[in-house]
Amino acid sequence: MLEKEVINFERTVIVGIVTQNQSEEKLNEYLDELEFLTFTAGGEVIKRFSQKMERPNPKTFVGTGKIDDINLFVKENKISTVIFDDELTPSQQKNISRIIDCKILDRTNLILDIFAQRAETSYARTQVELAQCQYLLPRLSGLWTHLERQKGGIGMRGPGETEIETDRRIVRDRISLLKEKIKTIDKQMGIQRSNRGAMVRVALVGYTNVGKSTLMNAIGKSDVFVENKLFATLDTTVRKVVIKNLPFLLSDTVGFIRKLPTQLVDSFKSTLDEVREADLLLHVVDISHPDFEDHIESVNKILQEIKSNDKPTIMVFNKIDAYKHLTIDEDDLITERTRKHWTLEEWKQTWMSNLGTDKTLFISATQKQNFEEFREMVYEAVRQIHITRFPYNNFLYPDYKDAVEKEEE
Repeated sequence: MLEKEVINFERTVIVGIVTQNQSEEKLNEYLDELEFLTFTAGGEVIKRFSQKMERPNPKTFVGTGKIDDINLFVKENKISTVIFDDELTPSQQKNISRIIDCKILDRTNLILDIFAQRAETSYARTQVELAQCQYLLPRLSGLWTHLERQKGGIGMRGPGETEIETDRRIVRDRISLLKEKIKTIDKQMGIQRSNRGAMVRVALVGYTNVGKSTLMNAIGKSDVFVENKLFATLDTTVRKVVIKNLPFLLSDTVGFIRKLPTQLVDSFKSTLDEVREADLLLHVVDISHPDFEDHIESVNKILQEIKSNDKPTIMVFNKIDAYKHLTIDEDDLITERTRKHWTLEEWKQTWMSNLGTDKTLFISATQKQNFEEFREMVYEAVRQIHITRFPYNNFLYPDYKDAVEKEEE
């Protein structure tokens, strides 16, 4: 008889602050996302702590009174991890660890941990390890507080290299070794990309957990891993897809997230090269998420960072089957109508209509709603790129409607 596996979730609390640049509403959105990240990493959020401040406290991120409250709650409720919504400086992490006797993590550390869990291939593992080492290097001092430091000057000459210095040297050596390894893999992947010939390349981009892999499976008949968790996909998957008689390459890339650690953008450079070298981007958006406009902005910001924001793009609004809007009762004269009350049709009349009907699409990848329109739009966009590249063989790929008739004959 098979024993039922029991998953023990770590008891955690999450902490965030309301500042001049971050309203209370925005903080709640970030904390919702942080809670989902914690769940993905294997934690259960017991309580949230927040505080209004002009700017983060340089010593303990939150005020001294709030840190005492958190410490008391941690002791009374057997909490094993405290997670902060923003990246902590090495000194903040060290100071908080002195007060609160449990694991202290920040958003960056949490994302790195999820990436480490999800990395399947040796390349993804190398990228994650490099990002972890770069994150760890300035924070080593906090790990060895009981040891003496090596300093120069009169009266500071110690007995040679101390343990912390040895550790720093090991981490630095490891970073340079991993960078060399990634350079070699980048070169190999560059050769792989060049060997794909002149086929049109299409890349799926978007926020994490918007349904890119589900869409990849539906259109490319692939078996890419799909799960309702953040960062289910880390390794880029490239598949040859044929719509009617038109072949092209479709790649599924790592999802983006707000406050994405810079170490990850750097170490996942090669994964993002798939986006850089794509001829067409399919920007997938989860329209059922209340903050989908923020998600679009975050993705566009990262695309700008990797100089890919000027590529031809089709906006694919996914999960229309899950879209729900708030309603106001007829006799309710107090509640003000906001964007959260808009129907799907009303959204279509907003800035989305300015993108043009040939640039926007509303689908459900799981229910295959409007899937024929999706296939047609992708076909026409790929065909246009193909004809521009090879004007002499445009007769091979007729209009989608004509291709349908030929297929039916």
